[in-house]
Amino acid sequence: MIPIRSPWGDGEMSVLDFGDPQRPVDVVFLHANGFNGLTYRSLIAPLSASLRVIAPDLRGHGSTRLKAEPKDRRSWRDFRDDVRGLLAALGGPPVTLAGHSMGGTVALLAAAKDPARVSNLALFDPVIWPRPWVGLFNLPGAQALAKARIPLVKGALRRRSIFESRSAAFQAYRGRGAFASWPETTLADYVAGGFDERPDGRVELNCTPEWEASNFAAQANDPWRALGRIDKPVIVLRGDHNSTCHLREGARRRYPHVQAQTVAGGHFFPMERPDLVRDAILDAAT
Repeated sequence: MIPIRSPWGDGEMSVLDFGDPQRPVDVVFLHANGFNGLTYRSLIAPLSASLRVIAPDLRGHGSTRLKAEPKDRRSWRDFRDDVRGLLAALGGPPVTLAGHSMGGTVALLAAAKDPARVSNLALFDPVIWPRPWVGLFNLPGAQALAKARIPLVKGALRRRSIFESRSAAFQAYRGRGAFASWPETTLADYVAGGFDERPDGRVELNCTPEWEASNFAAQANDPWRALGRIDKPVIVLRGDHNSTCHLREGARRRYPHVQAQTVAGGHFFPMERPDLVRDAILDAAT
């Protein structure tokens, strides 16, 4: 892992680097809420034969050590600006920004702010709510209502955060809940990157339940506006069930630079069908 000092002066971002370190970065891949860059290792690593791909741990996740205060958060602008800082620190030519779920939306928001640093985007079931919902989420007090009403927020706050060991955490997750369809290798990578050692010998989630819940509640983002500000090619793959992406194939009429496609699978199709995601990234980056 490579530590990159935050331009905002509040710590370091941890970044996994796949590929030849002598070549410029081709792709930056951003993970979903509650996960970490290592979770996607088996998806990303085969790309390193022809591309250099980096996968940062976003603020409050994995080995990144940036301030993660869940109180009073309304949006993912902190993630957006961290990614902007990372792109500035990388230098070199524009990159392909890719991401899953929250990571896909953050990629979209960052590209809209710094289009010169981005050549194109590959987004996998990004969080793009219907336009009326986006308007509601941007109203004052919407986050307090989201905390009280959104099941994902309540579920995150109930998550067990401490286990006797990583092995115990792996066994607790194996075949259950959101992890039911995951390959064991991917689950093992998530557990390896998602827990820190405690002084008492046990392990603890490094993305705290409170931080994960705040990300589910902080929905005052406007991905539709970001799409309208981008003139670079955008590939969007969305699952055919349990999807968080409400961008349909017909979006090309309004956004001619966007190619949206529905694929077989749910929200976690990047874990279930990594070959599909790799092909989309290769198409975007080459």
